[in-house]
Amino acid sequence: MTELTIDTDYLQEQLRNLLLIPSPSGMTDDVVRYICAELEKLDIRYELTRRGAIRAIIPGKNVSPRRAIAAHLDTLGAMVKGFKRDGRLRVVPIGHWNARFAEGARVRIHCDNGQTYRGTILPLKASGHTYNTGVDEQPSNWDNLEIRIDEPVNQIDQLWSMGVRVGDFVSVDPNPEFSDKGFINSRHLDDKAGVACMLAAAKALGDAETKPELDCHLLFTISEEVGVGASHILHGEIAEMVSIDNGTIAPEQNTCEYGVTIAMQDSSGPFDRHLTQHLINICKREEIEFSRDIFRFYRSDAASALEAGNDIRTALICFALDASHGWERSHMRSLLSVAQLLVGYMSSKPLFSPHENVIGSDEEYPLIHDTERLRSS
Repeated sequence: MTELTIDTDYLQEQLRNLLLIPSPSGMTDDVVRYICAELEKLDIRYELTRRGAIRAIIPGKNVSPRRAIAAHLDTLGAMVKGFKRDGRLRVVPIGHWNARFAEGARVRIHCDNGQTYRGTILPLKASGHTYNTGVDEQPSNWDNLEIRIDEPVNQIDQLWSMGVRVGDFVSVDPNPEFSDKGFINSRHLDDKAGVACMLAAAKALGDAETKPELDCHLLFTISEEVGVGASHILHGEIAEMVSIDNGTIAPEQNTCEYGVTIAMQDSSGPFDRHLTQHLINICKREEIEFSRDIFRFYRSDAASALEAGNDIRTALICFALDASHGWERSHMRSLLSVAQLLVGYMSSKPLFSPHENVIGSDEEYPLIHDTERLRSS
């Protein structure tokens, strides 16, 4: 077993700090700066892509083949769609989330001039004393939402004078709450919790002065919620990538609420059989609580990496998340299990030690022999 300890206080501190930094897709500069500063504290070398994603590297005992672990810094959010005559704002979502979870959200409007304003996302029929049962009858969709801004404004020209413009970013308050029972309630646990797990795993290796078996890239992506994800961040020499994201707690799901979940398939298709089994074996060897699950309406950084043409093996590991993209809740035990699996993975031997590009045992793939014979003839 891998004798490395996860600093749970550090994990929770990082999660709290990350949650308090607004970072809807397209507005991630502040959280990127925070992660860069944290990597410097951990003495981990990194570089930024042109778009602002972070590619860090933990040198291993062997340079090749390289591994990667990915988690995304961007969250769901919204954007100003237009002005209303009464001084309220039309709103559209950033990322894919249901309007019912936006109703009542406290938000910040981020203007081009650096000014921020507070407000609330409300349904158009928000007063029961006015609309009576009409409140319940109004369909829940983004066209029926608006932002009530907390400023003395009741007409369009006042909004313009304040610096509010169409296309201003709207960040949603996370309202994090950490209970003494280990539960964490907050928006944006997807995927700030995954990022915190990755930092905690990297710190565990550094504290123990232990090198991973192979060079390992830590990838912090910035546009997963809008489908771009890890498509542009990988180096060609990376052979396998493990993505970290949420596993949904819901009826007919098999997600482990207090452990780590190994995803076997999501809406983009099955994950690599060999890499997935490797992670399962690590959980068994390290006695990490885990389960296996399939997610039908879900994709992660792994899908965008493959769609961009990267020839890599991919897998997905998940922390438990109840009410994903809504009123989210997780548990510290689940986050700890994810961090432990990451340490076990980085400390594990190469997936295929004799030949880094092996597909499996030769006996399973007889056409390999036929191809070699044809080339030699």
